[in-house]
Parts: sequence; structure tokens; C-alpha cells
Amino acid sequence: MILKDQVGNFLTKLTEEPPSDRELRRAVASQKPITRLFKDDGIVPNHPRWPLVIYRRAVKLRGHDPAALIDALFGMNNWDKSWRDGIYDFVHYHSQVHEVLGVARGEGRVEFGGVKGRILALKAGDVAILPAGTGHRLIESSRNFLVVGAYPPEGSYDECTDTRDRGSAIKSIKLVRRPKSDPVYGKSGPLLSLWPSPAQRKGRGSKTR
Repeated sequence: MILKDQVGNFLTKLTEEPPSDRELRRAVASQKPITRLFKDDGIVPNHPRWPLVIYRRAVKLRGHDPAALIDALFGMNNWDKSWRDGIYDFVHYHSQVHEVLGVARGEGRVEFGGVKGRILALKAGDVAILPAGTGHRLIESSRNFLVVGAYPPEGSYDECTDTRDRGSAIKSIKLVRRPKSDPVYGKSGPLLSLWPSPAQRKGRGSKTR
């Protein structure tokens, strides 16, 4: 289904007027990230090192179609293969790729981390960045709830919904490389420090000895 969504969104982008680079820069609001690190709950692996990252009101949705604005912002920062829709109402996760979700319209309550995780409210302008393995599902939403999703080039789309996926998924999650840019703030964004590479983690550890 995701491939169909991506093809449909690609065709949509061909017929709409994209925002200019200036509009994109003006739409970005500097916000302090909120992080949540979830443990493996026995069903959903989640990520062993990197947390869910949420930016509240990170995109100012004025002066342009909100979905097109968020879509173009993600694309500018090299998070592509985008789609526009809601969020599945069943628990699922991706073991081979990270995912970003930007709310273009409406509001919804989303469960992150599996049934033992957290239910968080997301509103228009909010952005959630999910490291590979992060369980998520929609609990409830307004009728006009619209999300733009996208992925970095580091990884391949997959969809895990069954406990039989766990063994191979746990191995795959650890192998997904860190993205080279933050989907909202680019190469200088806080995501890169919130998701440190193994070398960075080792370096930090040596400094504290």
C-alpha cells in the first residue's frame, strides 16, 4: 500500500505549486525537541539506543498548502519517498528504515512504543521522528487529520505487524544507519546529536573517564 501512496503523492506534487526556498526557511520554527526512549516490550522491539523525537509547532503552516509545505521541507532535507494520509490504527513498526511524520491538518492521539509505550497528542505543525523499530498506531483523530510521512535514503521500507517478525527485525533495526540530516532542520539539526553514532557514543564515554 505504501508504494501506491508514494506514487499517488508524486503525481500530486507534479500538479501543485511547490513552496519556494524562502517560504520553506520562513516556515521553520526553532523548537526544543521532546524525546522518549522506549524499551523492547516483548512484542515491539523499539530502538535499543535512539529515542522518538518530537518537535512541537516546528512548521508554521501559513501562506501555502500545509501538506505541500511539509512535504517540500522534508524533501529539501533529503527525507523523501513521501506520502500523505492518516496513520494506521494497528500497531506496526519499520525495521529497515526510520520515518518522519508531519501533521499537516487536524489533530490526533498516537500511541508510540507499543501498548506499553506512550499515547501522545499531535497537532498541525508538529513533527515526530521515529527511529527504526518504533511501534506506532493511531488511537483517535479529528476528521481532517492529515499526515505527511517520509524516509531518509538510509534504509528500505518494510512493515512489521506480527510477532514472527521479531527475530529478524531486531537484527535489522541495529543495522539501519543514522540519517545524514534532520528532516526539519537539516544537517545542523538536533537529531544528529540525539541519535549519536557508535563512534560518537564511544567518544563521549572516553571523556567522562
